[in-house]
Amino acid sequence: MVFVPDLVSVLNTVLCVIIVILGILIYLRKGQMNALLIGIAFGLFAISHISTFLSLASCWETALITVRTSGYILVIAALYLLLDSKAEKTDI
Repeated sequence: MVFVPDLVSVLNTVLCVIIVILGILIYLRKGQMNALLIGIAFGLFAISHISTFLSLASCWETALITVRTSGYILVIAALYLLLDSKAEKTDI
């Protein structure tokens, strides 16, 4: 395993970890499931960035496609929850 210090991947990983922490904190304090889903999604994105700067991206290509797709699906689900909750509030 070779460590390739790619500044963009390292910065993306740090930002993803910050979003994960914020998502968990918001979920714990306010109980908002959409924040937790977004946090988990960015955790998955962080895994893909870590694999990039550990030079594992080429041999784990199929797994990384699955991880990134899962992350995007979680973000879509979180945004749908927000949209759905706004629709319920306007119907009342």
